[in-house]
Amino acid sequence: MLKYLSPNFNNRPDGIAIDMLIFHYTGMLSANEALERMCSPIAKVSAHYMIDENGRIFQLVPEEKRAWHAGLAYWRGETNINDRSIGIELENPGHNFNYKYFPEKQITSLIKLAREIVQKYNIPARNIVGHSDVAPKRKKDPGELFNWSLLAENGLGLWPENKVVINNNVDDLSDFESKLGLYGYETSNLVASTLAFQRHFQPKTCSGKIDIQTVSILRRLIELL
Repeated sequence: MLKYLSPNFNNRPDGIAIDMLIFHYTGMLSANEALERMCSPIAKVSAHYMIDENGRIFQLVPEEKRAWHAGLAYWRGETNINDRSIGIELENPGHNFNYKYFPEKQITSLIKLAREIVQKYNIPARNIVGHSDVAPKRKKDPGELFNWSLLAENGLGLWPENKVVINNNVDDLSDFESKLGLYGYETSNLVASTLAFQRHFQPKTCSGKIDIQTVSILRRLIELL
């Protein structure tokens, strides 16, 4: 692990336990550009770690400190997400710069690091999320090309079974918003939150439209809680 310390952090509030892990993509053209931005006092952004495409891990902020990565966010009734989370950035140009799949070396390093963090802080599976999950109106990362199912196979996060039973009763769409909120999402903009949910759990269907498959996946996830 390489130290590349950022000045952009402060103390966590007393009495707040670390119980969330949030994945981001850098959304920049290179790892060096991302590191420079997260270490610039002018930018006022940071993360605890960044992993480049070759799997190298950079630590920017000590875990016990509060990094500035989530911004305006919400999850399971909480809004001060930076207070209680650890943020990991993944080198990737993102949707604005030729978004692409995350390399195997990068994901291998992520899995190793994330498992250590989850075990250290006993982070619940439903609290292992992407930036878009906690900020659906603002963010798309890590996006639909991020392999959430592979992470779940390695004990990181929840994932519905491959064979989700589809109930074709259209009336079942009616309780989607309440269940989405129950799972953890902020739902004031239901289209944005639905799209974030689909990027995470239904990546081949990122429309923001509520369909029977989306509802069925959400119901299965609720059963796993």
